Amino acid sequence: MDAALDAPALPQIYKFRLFIAGHTPNSVHALANLTALCRAHLPNHHEIEVVDVFVEPARALSEEVFMTPTLIKLAPLPIQKIVGTLSNANTLLQMLGLKVPG
Repeated sequence: MDAALDAPALPQIYKFRLFIAGHTPNSVHALANLTALCRAHLPNHHEIEVVDVFVEPARALSEEVFMTPTLIKLAPLPIQKIVGTLSNANTLLQMLGLKVPG
């Protein structure tokens, strides 16, 4: 019997890139909302990279980010984008393929 086949699959890591515009209210809310959702639903199984478009404008353009805040879910595939403050947790959970409470 192969022990590798019997071992439970490790939970996948969700990787996010959040494009913000400095410390504007919408950017602050988006980061807070994403952080709260990840802590509640993906504890220890997420990575969040924050990119400030004021500091790295070329990076935003290269990834076709024209509005902020914009969240890109990089992993697991498929790659998805969401624009806004991420205040609707149910929409985010659906995008992530996670169970929506209710």
